Amino acid sequence: MRKMKVLSLLLVAIMLVLAACGGGKNSNNQSSGGTNTGSQTENTGGSDSGSDNGSDSGSNSGSEQAEEPAPIDLGGRTIRVAAWWDPKPAGETIDEQARLDKIAELEQKYNFKFEWINVPFEEYMDKLTTSTLAGEPFADIARMEVKRAIPIIKQGLVLPLSEFTTATDDINNEQRLMTKLTPIGGEEYSFVEPGLKIIGVYYNRDLVKRLGVKDPQDLYESGQWNWESFLQLAKDATRDTDNDGAFDTFGYSGWAADAGRQFGVSNGAMFVNEDLTLGMTDPRMIEALEFVNRLYNVENVVKVKTGNKMDWNETNTFKDGDVLMSINYDWNMGDLTFEVGIVPNPAGPQFDGSTFANTDQNAWFILKGVQDPQIVYSIFEQSFDIESTAEYVGQDWLESRFKTERDIQFALNHVNGTGRLALEEGVPDFPFYAIMDEIIMQNQSVSATIEKHLPTAESALEKVR
Repeated sequence: MRKMKVLSLLLVAIMLVLAACGGGKNSNNQSSGGTNTGSQTENTGGSDSGSDNGSDSGSNSGSEQAEEPAPIDLGGRTIRVAAWWDPKPAGETIDEQARLDKIAELEQKYNFKFEWINVPFEEYMDKLTTSTLAGEPFADIARMEVKRAIPIIKQGLVLPLSEFTTATDDINNEQRLMTKLTPIGGEEYSFVEPGLKIIGVYYNRDLVKRLGVKDPQDLYESGQWNWESFLQLAKDATRDTDNDGAFDTFGYSGWAADAGRQFGVSNGAMFVNEDLTLGMTDPRMIEALEFVNRLYNVENVVKVKTGNKMDWNETNTFKDGDVLMSINYDWNMGDLTFEVGIVPNPAGPQFDGSTFANTDQNAWFILKGVQDPQIVYSIFEQSFDIESTAEYVGQDWLESRFKTERDIQFALNHVNGTGRLALEEGVPDFPFYAIMDEIIMQNQSVSATIEKHLPTAESALEKVR
């Protein structure tokens, strides 16, 4: 009897060992020993061998893996992207063609189509506002000038980034595909593909050589590029070279209103700060406006082609070729008849590291009422995920503007990324032009003019906070 019990126990033990050996292989016949270095598919009860129920990227411990989320299928939906130009990549460069290929790939993957909407600039904001107020935004992703977006933000017609981006989106990490812009009133709303913004003092290098004056880049590199050296250089270049009693070369040209905010930033001040607080009463702004008044109304170094210092078209006077310097924009420096150089705006006495007022920044926004904004944003961000052939962002653009490597390096290293958003033009009823007109055209006291317009400025800002 005792022998039978022993035999029975031995038989049970043998069966247990055999069962354990049989259970040592998983369902896809991979050995359970060692580390699984690949991404293996595990079949769980009831699924066929072709289903993808999870990834096992670590040690195969036999624990059940979480299922992957179902792939996104937008059911043939259209994602509309709008600007006041055709926002579809033109396909004229290798990078543009690569993005078109990426877009086609995403459209197939997520079962949707992009629609590219081009609305004339003069109609754009009305269309955006009225359609969004009606609950039927004309686009899912819309381009806007950041300063013009302030009333739209106040009305709650655009979504903050926090409502449609996630912790894993590139914009909240490396910002290699999409970057976020400076918060407006303490909240981030706008996003834009990485790019360049080269606003600074453009100068006529041919004229530098002909007149024998100092090169602004040399002054910058020697630590002498400031308001006073800028003004002295402008004086040196303002000449009557043919002795006919009239100047035929000039030190400076440009739109006086823009000069006010550019010299303000280079002295650490703005008319309106990014948090929508008032900046024009800052003593540093007063100092900047007094310098601009001196430049235009005292020193006699400015060429005014139109006869009106406050005419925007003075932005183009520099292109005549008889002006040494102009605070200007990279987009306005094509098709010149002379070689152009670039330096940052000269440092004011209270310089804090910022060099220019970014007056024309535009960016993408997602409008209120857009369906599935997180998905829309994610797909749009993914559309920029391509292998670029450029050595650096904006290479083709900068090489079309400048002829020397030194200029390109100045643009990249000393100008790009040193701006502040200029918002005063986007605040309804803010008296920016009235102030500049009285100072420049009427030669009024800067302090008295600021004080006169202070109530209007404060009231305008209160309406958009």
